[in-house]
Amino acid sequence: MIKVSTLAECMAEGRSPEILFWVGCAGSFDERAKKITKAFVKILHNAGVDFAVLGAEESCSGDPAKRSGNEFLFQMQAMTNIEVMNAYEVKKIVTTCPHCFNTLKNEYPELGGKYEVIHHTQLLRDLLDDGRMTIAEGTFKGKRITYHDPCYLGRANNIYEAPRELIKKLDAELVEMKSCKSRGLCCGAGGAQMFKEPENGNKDINIERTEQALETQPDIIAAGCPFCNTMLSDGVKNKEKEDSLPVLDLAEMIATAKDL
Repeated sequence: MIKVSTLAECMAEGRSPEILFWVGCAGSFDERAKKITKAFVKILHNAGVDFAVLGAEESCSGDPAKRSGNEFLFQMQAMTNIEVMNAYEVKKIVTTCPHCFNTLKNEYPELGGKYEVIHHTQLLRDLLDDGRMTIAEGTFKGKRITYHDPCYLGRANNIYEAPRELIKKLDAELVEMKSCKSRGLCCGAGGAQMFKEPENGNKDINIERTEQALETQPDIIAAGCPFCNTMLSDGVKNKEKEDSLPVLDLAEMIATAKDL
């Protein structure tokens, strides 16, 4: 079992880690998302990345509160996190959740939380480019993989290429959905919609998005967000294809290719 240090433990030892891994609520508590967290931690450990987590000192980023209109609660949650991170003199943060990524990167600075924030697909790409880790050949060779752009990673922050570069490095065939990149379709979980039932309509958004994915005839649906993973997995189950069509985070795919 890999021992992951907290910033409190690092401070007690007189160490200052290079990166804070912001785990997020989904990555901490959701059983499916925990697998993504574990895969990413294995990669960081094997690549020799100097990182730590906040552990019990990490609270919700405040994204769901802000998106649902509770600005007061958001600022309370944000200020609590900022006070903790500033006390540890945090400089660089990586997270597997685009919702946390967007909030920490774009909304914390005006409250005094100014950090370099990167998405885990960006860090994984950089680790490969720098030679700090390698991918075993053949694991995904010949696989058709379609990638779903998370709203808060793609359209909100213009990060489209890092995830796609990872898929290409896996020696897989990237097959794009008809709605992709800047024209990508939401999975249906953004804006705090993850935590409520959808409004009445002809079709749920995650079903529409899953159908777009199925049109590419993929072997794997790749995602870079725990919310998207949940919504697309539910869509695949709706189509009764959960046994033949996995929905995987890119960290899980890289970890599999490295056989960690």
